Amino acid sequence: MEGGAGKGLECPKIMDGKASNGKGLKKAIPSCCLKAKASAPENDAKCHSTVVSGWFSEPQSCSDKAGDLMYFNNPMWPGEAHSLKVENILFQGKSEFQEILVFESSAYGKVLVLDGIVQLSEKDECAYQEMIAHLPLCSIESPKRVLVVGGGDGGVLREISRHSSVELIDICEIDKMVIDVCKKFFPQLYVGFEDPRVQLHVGDAVEFLRHVPEGKYDAIIVDSSDPVGPAQELVERPFFETTARALRPGGVLCNMAESMWLHTHLIQDMLSICRETFKGSVHYAWASVPTYPR
Repeated sequence: MEGGAGKGLECPKIMDGKASNGKGLKKAIPSCCLKAKASAPENDAKCHSTVVSGWFSEPQSCSDKAGDLMYFNNPMWPGEAHSLKVENILFQGKSEFQEILVFESSAYGKVLVLDGIVQLSEKDECAYQEMIAHLPLCSIESPKRVLVVGGGDGGVLREISRHSSVELIDICEIDKMVIDVCKKFFPQLYVGFEDPRVQLHVGDAVEFLRHVPEGKYDAIIVDSSDPVGPAQELVERPFFETTARALRPGGVLCNMAESMWLHTHLIQDMLSICRETFKGSVHYAWASVPTYPR
């Protein structure tokens, strides 16, 4: 923007820091880039699954003792909040990796939340699962070997199983508790695990891919949580280079890439890295999923 129209709206990614209580510089939290960390990770658990007066809201934010605003756990869309009315909390627990919440909402049916961020709801999960699975598989001829990174709810597996040409579906999910919780509360998604072509690998996908034979897969689908914390490396160059090695010539990668309205720098970074890493065409695709921001 020119003139004064955009004053104060500069992208925080290019800011080195800002004054904080006169005590020097404090690293700014980018408002459009998911690579920001939580201000106080040790306090995450206090806010992740808070349901206030019958409503679940994401993201959570509050102030510390010094009065500074802190984000929990993910400053994905500062200045905005998405709230769902809660009818009943069905499950609340903490795995080795994250906090897991399942609740019955009044508008979207059952909702799965990981570390305070909505992952899926019964009402609109189909839009996401179908897009991330069928777009890559329909873009190549007769895919036979497919890898899913993440996707512990089973929804992507359910959609892949509709392709008769597929002979092997590997899935690498780091959190076994997510799978177990979805088996109990989301059987319409977990049904994907019941396909005999599915081979489950519980563990770190980055490490798993390092041991995959070169050119093994026709398609790799990365159905990860939002790229903050452990999942951040799934949108960075080393991961894409490892993924490219695991794909056969002409194979396809489909990676969750966030909102074009909120996360332009993340999308630009991913597109740039992928264009340098993969020989084929690279594009950004978009679908409407109401329970995701924008």
